[in-house]
Amino acid sequence: MEERYLTVTALSKYIKYKFDHDHHLEEVLLEGEISNFKHHSRGHFYFTLKDENSQISATMFSREAQKVKFDVRDGMKVYVKGRVTVYEPSGSYQINVVEMKSDGIGDLYLAYEKLKKELEKEGYFDPLHKKPIPKYPKAIGVITSPTGAAIRDIINTINRRYPLTHMILYPAIVQGVDAKDDIALQIKKANKDNLVDVLIVGRGGGSIEDLWAFNERVVADAIYNSNIPVISAVGHEIDFTIADFVSDVRAATPTAAAELATPNIEVLKKNISYYIDTMTKKINYLINDNKMKLLSLDKRLEINNPISILKRERETVNLSLKRLNLAINHIIDLKKNQFERYRALLEEKNPLAIMAKGYSISSINGNIITDVNNAKKGDLLTTEMKNGKIISEVVEVIKNGE
Repeated sequence: MEERYLTVTALSKYIKYKFDHDHHLEEVLLEGEISNFKHHSRGHFYFTLKDENSQISATMFSREAQKVKFDVRDGMKVYVKGRVTVYEPSGSYQINVVEMKSDGIGDLYLAYEKLKKELEKEGYFDPLHKKPIPKYPKAIGVITSPTGAAIRDIINTINRRYPLTHMILYPAIVQGVDAKDDIALQIKKANKDNLVDVLIVGRGGGSIEDLWAFNERVVADAIYNSNIPVISAVGHEIDFTIADFVSDVRAATPTAAAELATPNIEVLKKNISYYIDTMTKKINYLINDNKMKLLSLDKRLEINNPISILKRERETVNLSLKRLNLAINHIIDLKKNQFERYRALLEEKNPLAIMAKGYSISSINGNIITDVNNAKKGDLLTTEMKNGKIISEVVEVIKNGE
């Protein structure tokens, strides 16, 4: 490598050196609004400090963060003191905050609370205004970004739970200055088209600024005036927007909204099977009950008929014969079983049966050998097996242990 060229690392180190040795950057006092705030599990604060035109990344380590006496959240205006430095791996500059003071609640939060109180006073959140969500929607409208993760989650959930329905996407801008008008426009369009039974309005998670379109009056008006029931699905479970309060039902996430909008097809199958079984049992019960009533009427008509009496007596005789045959067969079966038990017992004690399993009986001069001491070298040994005898001469007698 030519010596006149620097590496990126060398440049980053040089810039960091310049920042670290500039006394103007050693202690900087800033005011701004917090955004993208994250409280790390180890106690550190990570956030963006911004104003109308610029922003800077900020870090406040746990040692200093634990001294902050108020709850830090997005949209809050604060005063901070810290040191500006360079983070070498990314080559970006940031401020390491050592002190933080609250400037009260941020403008966005104040605007949120102001509109929330106004709408609540006007009855926008009244439960009496809430419309029920249809149990079996033929079509579901979704107002969200066509490229975000939310639409994929909604489609997957609907296809899995209730593929019988049809989904219509009303693509909308869900972030930025134009988002509020676009969302409201799509809600009005869906109502004008009148093609869906329920609307899901929302987007995935983000900062308070990212979700702000759903805190605008124009969106709240569109939801409130919708003739189609609206399920809001904005951000994560912890995120609450004005749209959540105005909508007919609030879902914690887009996936949860799709679940609220659809029945579970597996549960429906089980319910249908249960109803079929119940109806079948009831129908069979009615048929059998009417059969019994008809038989009862028929018996009453035939009770004094000599032919019927003869038939009943004949049935009684036949029944007695059947019982007698059953009793005889039962006794025969018992005797057969008893015979088989005795035969098995005899077969078990039959010496030939034992020999059939590979056993044999050895004798010398007609005396059965039960001990090795009864035999000696040179004796003629007669071994009886199942199908004959073997005559052999004792060559050697070996006792256990020898």
